[in-house]
Formats: sequence, C-alpha cells, structure tokens
Amino acid sequence: MPIFGTDGVRGLANGPLTADLALSLAQATAVVLGQGRTAEARRAAGKRLTAVVARDPRVSGEFLSAAVEAGLASSGVDVLDAGVLPTPATAFLIADMDADFGVMVSASHNPAPDNGIKIFARGGVKLPDIVEQRIEHAMQGPKLQPTGAGVGRIRRFADAEDRYVVHLLGSLPHRLDGLHVVLDCAHGAASGVSPETFKDAGAKVTVIGADPDGLNINDGVGSTHLDLLAEHVVRVGADVGIAHDGDADRCLAVDASGRVVDGDQIMAILAVAMKERGALKDDTLVATVMSNLGLHRAMDAHGIRVETTAVGDRYVLEAMNQKGYSLGGEQSGHVIMSEFATTGDGLLTGLHLVAEMARTGRSLAELASVMTVYPQVLVNVKGVDRTRVGDEIVQDAVARATAELGLSGRVLLRPSGTEPLVRVMVEAGSEDDARRHADRLADVVRERLAL
Repeated sequence: MPIFGTDGVRGLANGPLTADLALSLAQATAVVLGQGRTAEARRAAGKRLTAVVARDPRVSGEFLSAAVEAGLASSGVDVLDAGVLPTPATAFLIADMDADFGVMVSASHNPAPDNGIKIFARGGVKLPDIVEQRIEHAMQGPKLQPTGAGVGRIRRFADAEDRYVVHLLGSLPHRLDGLHVVLDCAHGAASGVSPETFKDAGAKVTVIGADPDGLNINDGVGSTHLDLLAEHVVRVGADVGIAHDGDADRCLAVDASGRVVDGDQIMAILAVAMKERGALKDDTLVATVMSNLGLHRAMDAHGIRVETTAVGDRYVLEAMNQKGYSLGGEQSGHVIMSEFATTGDGLLTGLHLVAEMARTGRSLAELASVMTVYPQVLVNVKGVDRTRVGDEIVQDAVARATAELGLSGRVLLRPSGTEPLVRVMVEAGSEDDARRHADRLADVVRERLAL
C-alpha cells in the first residue's frame, strides 16, 4: 500500500507511523526536494538547503518532529523548528523565509492517538502526486549522508508566530472592533495564535478549547464538535463563534443564535464580498462536487460562476492554481484565499468572515441568508464493488431520481477512494424527499454492486 494518502502520511502514532518511518521519509524528502536549479544554485553559492518544521500539540508530535528534523539535518538540510503552529502558518513561513520546503506534523481533525506528516514544497504549496511517489520510491534508495561541516543545523524559529500574526492582520480589509467572538481552538495548534490575532484585530474574545495537554486535541471540541461552541456563544451573548480543527486549516462558524454556518455558507459570504470589491478573479468560486446545491443557486443569483472539482482541498487548489482563481474550498471548512495563502487557513477565513460582519454591520445570520441550504442526505453503502458505479441499472436509477427532483434537487454517486463503499448523496427541497431518494438509490447500489 502507498504510504501517502489524500493529505500526506497519516496513521496511528507508533503504530504504522513510527519514528523510523518519519526519519526515513524526511531523508527521502531531502533527496527529492533537494534537486532542481534553485537547490543547485544554493549549493553552488556554498549554502545549505533550509526547511521549516512545525507540529500540532499532540504528544506524539514531539518524537515524530524530532525524527523528521534528525532526518533532514543528517541529510545536510538546515532546519527552522517553528514549534507548535497551525498548518497554514507553516505553509506561509516556508514562502516568507524562502525555504526550500517544509514539514508539518499533524493529523488535523483526527483523535489524539493518530498523527501525520504533511510535506510542502518551495512556496508553501502541497506536493503533486508524482512528487509524493518519487519520495516514497526514494525511501528505498541511497540517502544523503554528509559529514563534518556538511550536516544541517537545527535552530529554534523564534519569531515564527509573530511573522504569521503580522501577515494575517495585514490581510484584513476591516478591523473587528465592537464584535464579540467565541473561539474554539480544538485544544490544537491554534490555541495560542488564534486568540492573540483576533484580539489584535480589535475583537472582544472568549476562548474555549485552548488548553492542549497533548492528549485532548479535537476531544469534544473544534470544528467536528460544534455543540459546545454554540452553547457558549448563546450563553455569553457573543456575535459569532469560530471553530478550528486540530491544525487550524479549517474554519466553521455559528451565528448569535447558535446556528451552524458551514464552509459553503462561508464561501458564499466571502465570494459576494470579494466580487463587490473586485477581488474575485473572473467572478469564479471553486468548490467540490459535494458542495450544497444552494451554493450554486446563490452564486448564480450574484453573477458568480462555480467551478467544481473532485472532493479534497488538493483538487480545489489544483484548479485554483491552474487558472489563478482567488477563492475556493469545501463544505467542511477548508477555505482557500489564494491572495494570502497557499492552503486552507482557518484563522484567515475566520478573520475575513468576522471582518465582513464589521464592515457591513450585519449579523452572521443576515450574511448567511445569501444562501439557502438544501437538505442533504448522505448514505454510505458498504460492502460493494466501488469500481462498478457505472452499472446500467444503477445509472438508470440515478437518472430517474434526477428527473423526479428536477431543478429542486441533485443526486451524486461517488465511489470511495480507499474503501469498498459507494457514497450516495441526495439534495432536495425537503429532508423527507432527500431521504426517500437516497434510501431508494442505496438499495439499488447494494443489490447491484454487492461483492
């Protein structure tokens, strides 16, 4: 099995994801990303390559980041150890420091026992599949083993957080004065930097989920557990709640009444605002096929085109980079603002969302009303042959459901990329209609594609 998944290498820490694996992966990364004209020019000038390394606060990140840094330094790469920082901060710092690449040790929204290793190329961009394959192949080959003065140095990146905060504040179109924000930091990488940044931007801040102990990351808090945030927003009478995940590359929100505002709604708000000030490239938003039908309808009403991609922020990024689009993301809260970031940035997204509230004087509920959320039902049909979704009878059933729903709904069948299951997603004008069509299609898939 390949070790790289949809977002780097991820697994149970000290299970499949060991210190040995992290060391070997880092050494192979130095081999592959140490090639090219820029790297050769650095060496010709007598300089070593440089990498930024950061982690989220889960306990296994301590030994895994140490292994990564050892692998890089033993390969002749100088390491800037940024400590505990969000994933998007790591990506920003790679570009800001003109580093050759960087590594983030995090399992994002996964529970504490898991961990992961994300590798970014020069400029803070995610690696394409072909480069990940080359790194994996290089793990079996010879390593760089300089001696004496040729080995890399590991230094503490003392002002890493300050650089990131200054960058975020500099991106804001409007200060947040007069607004009360509850921040849920998921006991994760944003626990220090997010409250500081929102306060510096002028907001009154109440903080929850910001006491990481290495074991409590994402535990009942953060973007995958919004009930606690909603409860706090209502209890303290705040204007808005912002939730991050463990590595803070996501942002979800709740309005003053505790109602969830998801990634689609956040993108709709930002897209309209960016179009108004001429910052939405080609009046286009990039979203995945899983984004709600209501997003498409709302954007159409505002003269904004939606370009759709496969599920995964890497595919959103790919489409954005190809055509220079300025905004894209996923319903899950990965939102990419390419003018300021090379990846999803939960702090950046939250700041700009609240800035729009401050600029317009409108509540989050009012802003979110730009989009009507269609009821969406997702059924995971397990134990089926996901390669046969093109089965004629299955496709006939999809066509019938699509015709019955007409303009008031949408049907999507999507095979899992890793498991023997097919995801059946139906949107409709009512929850009952969506459920009825989804269950009917799931029965057909179950019958026709059974293993």
